[in-house]
Amino acid sequence: MTDLGPIAVIGGGAWGTALAQAAARAGRVVRLWARESASVESVNAAHANPLFLPGVALDPRIRATGDLAAAVDGAGLVLLAVPAQHMRAVCDRLPAMSPPLVICAKGLEQSSGAIMSEVVAESCGTAATLAALSGPSFAEEVARGLPAAVTLACRDEALGRALAQALGSPVFRPYWSDDLIGVQIGGAVKNVVAIAAGIVMGRRMGENARAALITRGLAEVMRLGAAMGARRETLMGLSGMGDLVLTATSPASRNTSLGMALGAGRPLADILAERRSVAEGVWTAPAIRRRAERLVVDMPICCALDAVLHGGADIAATIAGLLERPFRAEF
Repeated sequence: MTDLGPIAVIGGGAWGTALAQAAARAGRVVRLWARESASVESVNAAHANPLFLPGVALDPRIRATGDLAAAVDGAGLVLLAVPAQHMRAVCDRLPAMSPPLVICAKGLEQSSGAIMSEVVAESCGTAATLAALSGPSFAEEVARGLPAAVTLACRDEALGRALAQALGSPVFRPYWSDDLIGVQIGGAVKNVVAIAAGIVMGRRMGENARAALITRGLAEVMRLGAAMGARRETLMGLSGMGDLVLTATSPASRNTSLGMALGAGRPLADILAERRSVAEGVWTAPAIRRRAERLVVDMPICCALDAVLHGGADIAATIAGLLERPFRAEF
């Protein structure tokens, strides 16, 4: 893909803008589609997106548009960076096209329980060439050029390597994989576990409790991944354990900070009302619970969090219930 044309990034939020910046840093011409007209105007006029990445100077090779068809016209590669719950609606609007589609959202569709590759395949057709990019990557750090490594999964090895080459730079390092399912499972479930870790922090339960929660959360990632055909090594890599460690240990994480506020006693509706950014774990939790039930996979942390977020369960009683589970072998 040395002669790759413009790269289209669909989604002008923090992560989409950061990916556009990474692609421009790799020497690519980038078109960024944003729903917010203020973002389009500020990217083009001031090379900035203060709505989502305040204080970050953007590469002038990034040009923004509010016209979805214009964004993808002639593109050699399309990065899908809209929130998971909006992926289907946006893909339904995409014109018929042939370039690879790289899924950059981390979540399961709440209404169907589908992973994003299933959603995109249904919307764009099973003949679409799909890849997925995920890993420990806070948007602001990527946009500022701080070093980050991610996993880029594509079932076609030659294409996966070419995509990594097209997007990679010394400070943004994609590692290729062919485990399309595993990369998506790691990115989706870690957001749910991170909210639970935030609750532990917000209730001041201690570092021991948080470490235990993250570790047992990783066990749930592994169990669901195994049931869906993911490889163990993928879930122990950047897009699994790596992303979980970052997201569930930092208050800078949208999901962890939301959990911290919940743990401190704030209502979920109030927390969401004051945020522009999306905490994907809130909407992924019920989808994971339903998928786990369908596959008969034991995921007590994720299911308990769904009960807190969407079932009106009391946090203290839910924590007590988890701590009173029978002792069992670790593996």
